[in-house]
Amino acid sequence: MKAIVYDQSGLPIDDSRALFEVDMPKPVPGPRDLLVKIEAISVNPVDTKVRAGGQPASPRILGWDAVGTVEAIGAEVALFETGDKVWYAGDITRPGSYAEYGLVDERIAGHRPGSVSAAQAAALPLTAITAWELLFDRLNVPEGGGTGQSLLVIGASGGVGSILLQLASKLTALTVIGTASRPATQAWVRELGAHHVVDHGKPLQAQLAAIGINHVDHVISLTHTDSYYAQIIELLKPEGQLALIDDPAALDAMPLKRKSISLHWEFMFTRSMFKTSDMIRQHELLDRVSALLDQGVLRTTLGEHGGAITAENLRRAHALIESQKAVGKIVLEGF
Repeated sequence: MKAIVYDQSGLPIDDSRALFEVDMPKPVPGPRDLLVKIEAISVNPVDTKVRAGGQPASPRILGWDAVGTVEAIGAEVALFETGDKVWYAGDITRPGSYAEYGLVDERIAGHRPGSVSAAQAAALPLTAITAWELLFDRLNVPEGGGTGQSLLVIGASGGVGSILLQLASKLTALTVIGTASRPATQAWVRELGAHHVVDHGKPLQAQLAAIGINHVDHVISLTHTDSYYAQIIELLKPEGQLALIDDPAALDAMPLKRKSISLHWEFMFTRSMFKTSDMIRQHELLDRVSALLDQGVLRTTLGEHGGAITAENLRRAHALIESQKAVGKIVLEGF
């Protein structure tokens, strides 16, 4: 099968060896695996972080978001049959989705929505799982709950923010404030459900006060948490909650103590990495998100279609993500 790999960490993305095509054997499913013929994928910041990280022992396939058709199943598979249309965000400890075929444990795959194209669906699995777990598992906001409470989302125009805004505004009663710094991203954030939009390039407290919000109950920080940390602590109410997904070089938790602020980290690969007892929750929530899309409650967060799944197009997608100017998700489709 065709696969796009890297074998040297740290290469600039304009180097042709940063991502290149190879031929590999078609993988064979294990007991609970689905063998999926991949139709469309999306590119996430984690892809660029892994590529820039440690040196792989052998050529490694990146990418975890995928949409495709089940071609074969393992002996213990109970949730799917061959021919099923599926979507998933995969397991970071296994080969990724920049390939014609991929393996995924059935417990972290879902039935893809029927109302959108493969490319539109591919934009969502990883970010939908991350956003769902942030809001409902880490912060424990109940569906339909949050009346009288507010949520500030920092970096709201990216992939996770784009689906998080929809979940929070459609499935909870929270007042949702998103941050974005450019007119185009501010418009995108409003379109996806934010009740208010503020510019994270300017002091946040004065902007929130101008719209009648002096303090917030919850903050979800999706980028540059260390840069906004002091402002976040000031803005949060006593006993408020802070959740984040990025990787600050250092984060001193002691300033949280005075207000009894709780800190929550989200990493959507935790369940698959550690084979947790509730691993199947990701299958369940992907099926729920699929139904919400088919019902018209949620919409795709596809921001740019990057063309076919080729090494050149993937290098271009990585460059756009590294520029931090991507809006929504970058999707590629077909070999």
